[in-house]
Amino acid sequence: MLPKIRSDEHLFSVPKFDINKEDIEDFDNELKAFHDNFSDCFFRSESRDHVYNHMVGQFSTLERKSIEPIALAVENGKIRPMQHFISKVAWNDERILYKYRIMVNEDIGHPDGVAIFDETGYQKKGDDSIGVAKQYCGTLGKVENCQVGVFAAYASPFGYALLDKRLFIPEQWFSEDYALRRKKCELPEDITFKTKPQLAVEMLKEISGQAQIPFKWVLADSIYGNSPEFIETVEEYPHLHYFVSVPSDTHCWLDAPITRIKKYKYKGQLREKMVLESTEKQPITLCCLAKSISNFLVPPQGL
Repeated sequence: MLPKIRSDEHLFSVPKFDINKEDIEDFDNELKAFHDNFSDCFFRSESRDHVYNHMVGQFSTLERKSIEPIALAVENGKIRPMQHFISKVAWNDERILYKYRIMVNEDIGHPDGVAIFDETGYQKKGDDSIGVAKQYCGTLGKVENCQVGVFAAYASPFGYALLDKRLFIPEQWFSEDYALRRKKCELPEDITFKTKPQLAVEMLKEISGQAQIPFKWVLADSIYGNSPEFIETVEEYPHLHYFVSVPSDTHCWLDAPITRIKKYKYKGQLREKMVLESTEKQPITLCCLAKSISNFLVPPQGL
């Protein structure tokens, strides 16, 4: 749940869980049953046990929910084996997500569902984590050393849940200055720089391609709304509609302008681009358009 200081900033109140003590008396058995759904996604029984202990730790009242405090707090928890599991052991991540999305669809799937793309940051210090850099951290509301993740969420009349995630790795991480740090953090060599909208495009294509969960709408803020690649990807799916933020100084045309294709050479290659045929009509900013619409909608006095 969001703390009060965060929930006050929203126009609508954040839904609260309607549960009591009796609702969670059998929680341990329910968690084990949930865990069993993914038993074939891990190659060894020890790995399955570590996953369960990690899940228990995440639901605990521990202030710090990193591996060491969790291993010390849960029954049969072992620090080194759990650390090795989280950092070194491979599991079938794609199969886990596939099964998870099926479960989300069974619980809250709806034809008018909404896919939401957004990013957030987590404060992080030290040299042992991939992607840590001085960048804007949404949870802190300022620029700070942190990791940033791009997330895909789902909402319907029946609830909401996360669907996917990608770690954003700043471009500087792929420079020669970060070669030793990449090696220390064991960043795979085939990983290349991708913008946040490009990471969102990857998730949108995967979720839409698997067709496990129905949705009609795509929502995102201006980082994605200002990305032609993201918008073009959404428009590849005829059944989808998008509602995204864009900067207020974005220019738009009230009437489609007359254009033509201009050919030009760049570094010896023949290229094409679309240019305006006439400058008689000029675009206006969305801010001006919004103000004019507001004025138009104001009812006459006396009504």
